[in-house]
Amino acid sequence: MTSTTSLDVTGARTSEAADVITGARERIDALDDRIIGLVQERMAVSAVIQDSRIASGGRRVNLSREMDVLGHYRDALGRPGTSLAMTLLELCRGRI
Repeated sequence: MTSTTSLDVTGARTSEAADVITGARERIDALDDRIIGLVQERMAVSAVIQDSRIASGGRRVNLSREMDVLGHYRDALGRPGTSLAMTLLELCRGRI
């Protein structure tokens, strides 16, 4: 049976680098958990907005608002921000 070391798992060439990578990966995992929680919160808030809009006779989706969101993400994160925003919008309102 072969045992794997932190060097194998991280791809690092020194134990010092492996320690840094391991710590950074733990931080990334914690950040990912927070991001997922925020996305779930955004989905819940979006559902409240959609329900209110539909109950008042409006449409489920407000395209001008979505364009604002896309622009905000693009301005903050560059072109890949647009893809991220599209994914968030799809999660929050479904495909249109």
